[in-house]
Amino acid sequence: MKGMAMRVNYSYLHQQFADVEEYFTDLRYLVSTGEFTLGPFVEKFERKFADYIGIKHVISTNTGTDALILALKAVGVKYGDDVITVPNTFIATVGAIVAAGASPVFVDCDERYQIDVRKIEAAITPRTRAILPVHWAGCPAEIEAVLRIGKARNIPVVEDACPAVGAKVNGRFCGTFGKVNTFSMHPLKPLNVWGDGGMVVTDNDEAAAFLRLYRNHGLSDRDHVDIWGVNSRLQPVQAVVATRLLDNIEELVEARIRNARRLDAGLQNLAEFVQLPPRPQGYREVYQLYLASFQRREALLRRLAAREIEARVHYPIPLHLQRAAKDLGYKRGDFPVCERQADEIVTLPAHQHITADQIDYMLEVIHRFYRS
Repeated sequence: MKGMAMRVNYSYLHQQFADVEEYFTDLRYLVSTGEFTLGPFVEKFERKFADYIGIKHVISTNTGTDALILALKAVGVKYGDDVITVPNTFIATVGAIVAAGASPVFVDCDERYQIDVRKIEAAITPRTRAILPVHWAGCPAEIEAVLRIGKARNIPVVEDACPAVGAKVNGRFCGTFGKVNTFSMHPLKPLNVWGDGGMVVTDNDEAAAFLRLYRNHGLSDRDHVDIWGVNSRLQPVQAVVATRLLDNIEELVEARIRNARRLDAGLQNLAEFVQLPPRPQGYREVYQLYLASFQRREALLRRLAAREIEARVHYPIPLHLQRAAKDLGYKRGDFPVCERQADEIVTLPAHQHITADQIDYMLEVIHRFYRS
């Protein structure tokens, strides 16, 4: 193994779906039924996911972004409101806030790359209509502390659990704490489909009734429009893929956890160069992204690429410094933890198809880089 070069892919989709015959069998049956809009295949998936995470209602959507927009609308977010979130997330989180008519109010992150709960209170104003923590990279935010703040101030919490299918806090699944919560099934999420897909989940009956109407043009039946809505339906083809993948989701998640722990163990003795995020007891991370902070990042990325290791950066420019955010009034220096991490973070491949030999090879390359 030592000194042996090998390729380490970031994307695993060609491996995950190398054997597609079972999926094609399911899809042939779908085609034979003609159920191409909502219907039994979508309903079967929604019931199965609800049973998996232990929640009353699952309303599937066309994308995770749609799920976020619908969730915000379901808790009453409207034009002129503020929604508190973080600047170190994927654009969909903040894009959804703006699409719902509200303004994002950013709070810096902590050393776990999650919303810093100590800074939420200072961001609350009379215009605050929701708090939107992100379980970024599949790592749970301090959701119980966020809920306490929301409850004390009568502000609903909406979990962005888009990257966090399978993640838990003290035995409870992320995405089941807030009033209305969201998941994504983008191809590089833990539960993924052949394209985009998302879900809004809730135990609130009133919110669920609104969501089912709104995602389907506001139609209560073929001839009656109860509210003005949109078409945000999950496609049955995607539901078929997701339903089958749910059978193995725990095996998939556990493989990612094993790989992440092997990386953690191998990087521990590089503490002067590599900062690993804390791993609190009782928090089950699912490692949609395996993140750590590395000194001399750009040189390291070049070395990894030269050794055929596909690493990534999520993300080099925080959202408050993007051109789209220029009217929000933020500037460099407003969120120093987020900005420092943006200059240091590297995402290493840790998906379920990475082998122990590939992890050891990555570690060897990184060790040689810093020890040379």
